Amino acid sequence: MEGKLENAVAVVTGAGQGIGEAIARRFALEGAKVAIAEINPETGKSIAKSINDSGGTAISIPIDVSDSQAVDAMVDKVVDKLGKPTVLVNNAGIAVFGPPLEITDEDWQKCFSVDLDAVWYCSRAVLPHMLESGHGSIVNIASVHSFQIIPHTFPYPVAKHAVVGMTRALAIEYAAKGIRVNAICPAYILTPINEWYFNKFPDPAAKKKETEQLHPVRRLGRPDEVANAALFLASDEASFITGESMMVDGGISILIHDEA
Repeated sequence: MEGKLENAVAVVTGAGQGIGEAIARRFALEGAKVAIAEINPETGKSIAKSINDSGGTAISIPIDVSDSQAVDAMVDKVVDKLGKPTVLVNNAGIAVFGPPLEITDEDWQKCFSVDLDAVWYCSRAVLPHMLESGHGSIVNIASVHSFQIIPHTFPYPVAKHAVVGMTRALAIEYAAKGIRVNAICPAYILTPINEWYFNKFPDPAAKKKETEQLHPVRRLGRPDEVANAALFLASDEASFITGESMMVDGGISILIHDEA
């Protein structure tokens, strides 16, 4: 039985851990050849080896996705080693949080270079190959921050709002060319980044519990639950879906507050 991404060539950025790792592993399980585009060469290499050892096909490419020239070179390597990319998951991201007037120019640039600029650099690099093939799917990992604001998290939600705008703009631009562009908006997912966030508090376990209770389902999401959504949007099962932002958030985005 063929997988849902049989013969696909997928580039997954930030695939050395967390959501990106889960997506890369799921895509490989469904038949895709996967490029692990990861800034940490050791974790990227480890994930690629694990996929290959399990019978899949993966390569690891160390990369800083905020470097446009490096992104172009990475995609050239993917074409050379695996073939023309047909799926791109823009997953790499960083959390830059703070009160607006305390954010420095360096903070601003750091946030937007990875959370927004890199999404465009990677999309721009793969689009010519998708256009030549006449089909492709781009999945951008946005956030519930793309629609709701949490105080003191500036400028992260600004960048994530922009990712949704880019998703919609590119979706319309290339819809008639056979290319779909969608976004996934996760809430709190149990990833190393969120573990880092919890550990910033005096009682990490209490903060984690408090965060779980914010979600109507009363738990955090799992990376594989985001990977399931990415698989759907990347596959032909979502062939009539483009420009959408799928909430994978345990219901948090539709809750104003719990009953008193």
